[in-house]
Amino acid sequence: MMDMILELWVGVMIEWFKLHWILGFGDRWRPGEKLKLLFAGYNGARNTGADVRVEEMVRQIRHILGDENIRLSVMTQNFELTRGYFQGAQQIKLPDLFPPMLAREVPKYDGVIACEGSMFKSKFANALTTMMVGALGIASARNRLSIGYGAEAGEMDPFLARLVSRYCRHSLVITRNEESRVILNRLGIPTELGTDTAWTFEPLGPEYGRAVLREAGWDERRPILIVCPINPYWWPVKPSLWKYALHALTGAYRQSHYRTIYFHRWGPQVVARYERYLTALARAIGAFRERSGVFPVLVAMEMLDRDACRRLSERLGGVPVFASDQYDMYQLVSILRCGHLMVSSRYHGIVCSMPAGVISAGVTMDERIRNLMHERGHAHLLLEVDDSELEEKLLQVLMTLQKEQEAIREDIGRTVVRNLKLMARMGVHFEEYLHRCYPEFPVRRGIRSWEEYLPPLSPTLRRLLEEYDVEEPTTTGESASCA
Repeated sequence: MMDMILELWVGVMIEWFKLHWILGFGDRWRPGEKLKLLFAGYNGARNTGADVRVEEMVRQIRHILGDENIRLSVMTQNFELTRGYFQGAQQIKLPDLFPPMLAREVPKYDGVIACEGSMFKSKFANALTTMMVGALGIASARNRLSIGYGAEAGEMDPFLARLVSRYCRHSLVITRNEESRVILNRLGIPTELGTDTAWTFEPLGPEYGRAVLREAGWDERRPILIVCPINPYWWPVKPSLWKYALHALTGAYRQSHYRTIYFHRWGPQVVARYERYLTALARAIGAFRERSGVFPVLVAMEMLDRDACRRLSERLGGVPVFASDQYDMYQLVSILRCGHLMVSSRYHGIVCSMPAGVISAGVTMDERIRNLMHERGHAHLLLEVDDSELEEKLLQVLMTLQKEQEAIREDIGRTVVRNLKLMARMGVHFEEYLHRCYPEFPVRRGIRSWEEYLPPLSPTLRRLLEEYDVEEPTTTGESASCA
């Protein structure tokens, strides 16, 4: 019921802003002014993937448009947890009850860039997609730039899908895979093909990660196995005033409480499936450690993953845990890239490690890792969290990672380079869309290399470009325009 209330609330707000625009209220950007852009996303929860994505979006947009022409702002749920992130952008507070904030803040900007990777799906939280729709819908209702950047779409509840279809059809959504384009095109939403934006991220150097791992007991000889577990079963998060009241008064729903009015899915079935998943991981990793002598470490890519890491560490005899509430994104990705092998249920655990050539496999709960592994040509390195034979299959996959390291690393290198070129193409789409919205904005002229649409690249990525250059991708699709 609360999800429905939030969705109706956002829909009514967007309709109000449509009327507001029809009646002639609201100023437009004028030449000579700085273009004000708002990055709407899920930051401030120490979700490393979400923060890395937005960090690179900000760097890319600053590089393409020039600091002298723009003023950027990024939403955050916690200023302390995003301190030092998103250089060149102001941070503004995103409250848990977000509709009033959207109504107040979005009209101050000349455009919205929606940042969340899982932008259009019910898997994690309808409220998150509703927030994305609200930001994009208010912007397009006021004839402003409205773009989803590096988005993924999946299964949505029927009412939420109608909300997306109604209020995002005048936005442009650049998806991070073709599967998402198909879903959004069915809803009448203009799309272009892009990718995730984490590919250009550069963490602290490997010396930082190696030092931290040595302190945790690594002897610098054993191969490091990075494991990124999650709780795949306590989604979606849903708002509930009834649960919130009981929790505040009696402490009920403590295990499922996320924060304020939001609660995870919970119950005996969730607990049982979670235990089976962790037990399968622990047994497979334990057996592989006995055979190969690897040094396993656990990484909580989001603070929410601490519980999975703690439980898995206990089953493995107390292996080291590195969590995102203790290490910022520059530190944590440095640790990831010191790994030799990886098993991850976190999409960005895999993406952020690939530029360093970490040999990875996925144990997935949804289509994100599945799409990535198919893109890499590594369907044989993909497992499902609910597989009844997860333990046996994971042990085989780990042995395959060890046996086929060189071939897998080459596929990973080619995939990184291909995605760098797709990310550059996203910059082209963004610049073209901006020019249609604001024809007088001073966009760059002349023929430019595709690399000029990326933020400055690290030596690591430049070496990959030299080694694994591939044919530049092409994109097709109907683009939106400000109308």
